[in-house]
Amino acid sequence: MSARFLFTGPEDASTTLLLAHGSGAPMDSPAMTAAATALAAEGLRVARFEFSYMAARRNEGSRRPPPKAETLNPEFLDAIAALAAKGPLVIGGKSMGGRVASMVADDLFAEGRIAGLLCLGYPFHPPEKPTQLRTAHLMGLKTPALICQGTRDPFGTKEEVPGYGLPDSIRVLWLEDGDHDLKPRKSISGFSAADHLATMAKTVKAWTETLG
Repeated sequence: MSARFLFTGPEDASTTLLLAHGSGAPMDSPAMTAAATALAAEGLRVARFEFSYMAARRNEGSRRPPPKAETLNPEFLDAIAALAAKGPLVIGGKSMGGRVASMVADDLFAEGRIAGLLCLGYPFHPPEKPTQLRTAHLMGLKTPALICQGTRDPFGTKEEVPGYGLPDSIRVLWLEDGDHDLKPRKSISGFSAADHLATMAKTVKAWTETLG
């Protein structure tokens, strides 16, 4: 795949979402594709891109490990510039992609370059390491943010996250029994993965309509 961006959704959409992938899977992973398809069904334009280490994995067939998330900030900024979206732009991504976006969001929001931040499964802490929080920079976040999180996500469960004291700028959509890909166990929750993706997309669409 040589294209810089992978687009899904109508070209004339009122809002564009620029989404980066998680640490271990590319921009066209099943989870990213399913999320982009659901968002596009709500009339949103989704642009996906890859960080260079993931593109190298694809091109070289290597298993290059992901770098520290903060070192990817310049690559996210470069993707925003290259996209040159017309109209409101929301940045974000799945897991690490959303985390990187959250670290560059406030300066961009202050400059009027983005309208909001969307995180699909935010990695609040590494699995089984609940004290190693990745929330310090979120506490002063001024960018309107929506985090879509499964209630049993090992990177931050519904029992854990409310105790973090996140600011009012961050809204959390909880998806019952969802894992880190927002997938529930239907036999336990009564919901399918498609149900949760549809709820996520409808919520994101409604939320984008509230952004200035």
